[in-house]
Amino acid sequence: MKGFDMTSKILLGLTASLLALAPLPVLSQSAAPAATAQVSQTDPFADVVHHVARVNGVRFHYVVAGSGEPVVLLPGWPESWIAWRKMIPLLTAAGRQVYVIEPRGFGDSDKPQTGYDLDTAARDLHDFFTATGLNRPGGVDIVAHDVGTWIAHAHAVTYPGDVKRLVLSEAPILGVSPLPSGVPSEALNLKLWQFDFNRLHDLPEVLVQGHERAYLTWLFQTKSTRNYAIEPAAIDEYVRVFSAPGAARGGFEWYRAAFSPEGVAREEARAKLRLTMPVLALGGGDGLADRLHAAVATIGDHVEGGALPGCGHFLPEECPDEFTNSVLAFWQKNP
Repeated sequence: MKGFDMTSKILLGLTASLLALAPLPVLSQSAAPAATAQVSQTDPFADVVHHVARVNGVRFHYVVAGSGEPVVLLPGWPESWIAWRKMIPLLTAAGRQVYVIEPRGFGDSDKPQTGYDLDTAARDLHDFFTATGLNRPGGVDIVAHDVGTWIAHAHAVTYPGDVKRLVLSEAPILGVSPLPSGVPSEALNLKLWQFDFNRLHDLPEVLVQGHERAYLTWLFQTKSTRNYAIEPAAIDEYVRVFSAPGAARGGFEWYRAAFSPEGVAREEARAKLRLTMPVLALGGGDGLADRLHAAVATIGDHVEGGALPGCGHFLPEECPDEFTNSVLAFWQKNP
């Protein structure tokens, strides 16, 4: 027994020594007591710093780059912050500090069961501004794409003081933009199929699970004109985040909430509110073309826009130079 006791003491001493030498565990993002937390890492897509902010009980992943006057970018479905990877260096070179936030269900943000209605999304963005110090007098610039445009519009009419100038791209304004009826042509069906498919309950998750790469690759190929612009490394990253637990469901939930009876009623009410800030509305020449501009012109006080020729749906990736130049010219015209 004495030998056993001596051996036990030696082992305990070695264990204690190893524990003392081991690095302390890093707090998980969910355990971080602060509203925001910075994650230092080298990113292959852009020179950005990764952060996490806890807002309304949800962890939102966002990235920051550059210095100067801030601008907030919102990605669309089924993408993540890297949708803006080509425009981030262009905007920082123009002297802007870029924030890209991934809404709930997107990228590396949380994928809760609920909260995908646009009222909640608008509140999320407003409270994110508070948590990150972006709630400044006169508001900040916002540039949005696809579902990000839905969120940005709902936020701008609900919290107009948050927004200095607004750029919307490649999405119908729900409650305002006319949606086609009847059986669409083959070309139109390729542009609009997701509105019907994504709002189905359960079936999209069943069909997509295990086929995320094929699903996303087909989507990017058919909805883009410059399909070479979404390179293999970007596809790999989109597959990674879209394959995460709850990610596919989270993305589909935006459509289910938007086209539910409650969602349609809220969108019709929201459509009666004016956009009082300067607005730029852009479509791809092979995407929505001028239809977004035409819709926003009916609800905005200072609206300009049109179509970017030779571009499909994914403007930030297909046409980063044309998109950025349009945004910079719009800001210069509306200081």
